[in-house]
Amino acid sequence: MSTRPPLPPFTPETARQKVQAAEDAWNTRDPEKVSLAYTEDSVWRNRDSFVTGRAAIRELLTRKWQRELDYALRKELWAFEGNRIAVRFQYECHDADGQWWRSYGNELWEFDENGLMARREASINDVRIDEGDRRIHGPRPEAERGRGIPLK
Repeated sequence: MSTRPPLPPFTPETARQKVQAAEDAWNTRDPEKVSLAYTEDSVWRNRDSFVTGRAAIRELLTRKWQRELDYALRKELWAFEGNRIAVRFQYECHDADGQWWRSYGNELWEFDENGLMARREASINDVRIDEGDRRIHGPRPEAERGRGIPLK
């Protein structure tokens, strides 16, 4: 069994580390790499999709990043307790027609004792934006780590 530090129960510092690690992984847009942070039987609700297991997670992420081009994400710790973390996030991407989108969301995470995510529930809303209104350009630079994300 693999472990994925930091492990629960989380402290303010380890919860922030877990959130930053998730942001970094998702910004690779590599479904295989991202899926390794989840248990083999992880349960997800992502928008209107319900999936169970790493294989289904990889498939969902593969489809996601085929549609959401030049995807770039920011996550922020909202709250934590024990083995659970709540985050808010924003990401930007464009579709095949060149339309840019900013997606706003909240996630609830639950981890097993090995630090793997066993449950993820994500609520996400999309807003059409002009390319000139973008504010997320690739992975977060080191100098911006720890900064919050604006409400809108």
